[in-house]
Amino acid sequence: MILLDGKKTSAEIKEEIALQVAELVRKDKKKPHLAAVIVGSDGASLTYVNAKVKACERVGFESTLIRLPKETTEEELLNEIEILNVDNDIDGFIVQLPLPDHIDEQKILMAVDPDKDVDGFHPTNVGKMALNLPTFISATPFGILELLERYKIETSGKDVVVIGRSHIVGAPMSILLSQKRTVGNATVTLTHSRTKNLAEVTKKADIIVAAIGIPEFLKADMVKDDVVVIDVGITRIADSSRKNGFRLVGDVAFNEVSEKASYITPVPGGVGPMTIAMLLKNTLLANSRKE
Repeated sequence: MILLDGKKTSAEIKEEIALQVAELVRKDKKKPHLAAVIVGSDGASLTYVNAKVKACERVGFESTLIRLPKETTEEELLNEIEILNVDNDIDGFIVQLPLPDHIDEQKILMAVDPDKDVDGFHPTNVGKMALNLPTFISATPFGILELLERYKIETSGKDVVVIGRSHIVGAPMSILLSQKRTVGNATVTLTHSRTKNLAEVTKKADIIVAAIGIPEFLKADMVKDDVVVIDVGITRIADSSRKNGFRLVGDVAFNEVSEKASYITPVPGGVGPMTIAMLLKNTLLANSRKE
């Protein structure tokens, strides 16, 4: 069994990006500039956004963090987005999800300029992705593709099962892996909570992408030997033996599934770090498009 080390791979990608930024600076060109908007004080969201800001600093990007109170109205947030849309110094920006209940997330995502939508969530970019046109691929699916490519995992002609149909991971992953691309040309089955006899489907898979959001959902008796497993899930589980009182687990029962897998991502340290690295890659792309 080989661990698909997202932490190590993302560090390599950041080093590559840092070299490209240094070259831009040497040529007296504009540094990439990523902005992030966060509404409220959700702990997990703050941690994630701060990690993005630190990653920007590490590779030499400019970064702006806009923190708004939980009481911010939808109209106020839309105004903030419009300011970022027309600010020529900002190459790309993200609106951290989830948003407070009184704000319509879809309306907010639709308001982001597709050319600055480095999260890849705008319908224009999702449509281009589905048609295999150049665009921003949302960071988590993009990170999974990069991980598979860098570990030279063959996808062409393979049977892939994606568990979970979210717009952020499951649905785009099923499209991307079936497309004619370097990491693609697979036969993909998209499964979800209503799929009957799911274990019978997953047992036939050469590659499984687990993104259903249920802790340790995928068990050893649901996979065949030498399967490649990508675990997208991350959930805090209470654990009194830990100093912080919890442990992080994925959608895969790692200890038992890893006994049968040829490759598997750990949680944490697998897909998560890749997501931030690919957000930086999308921002670099946005910057180069302007040039």
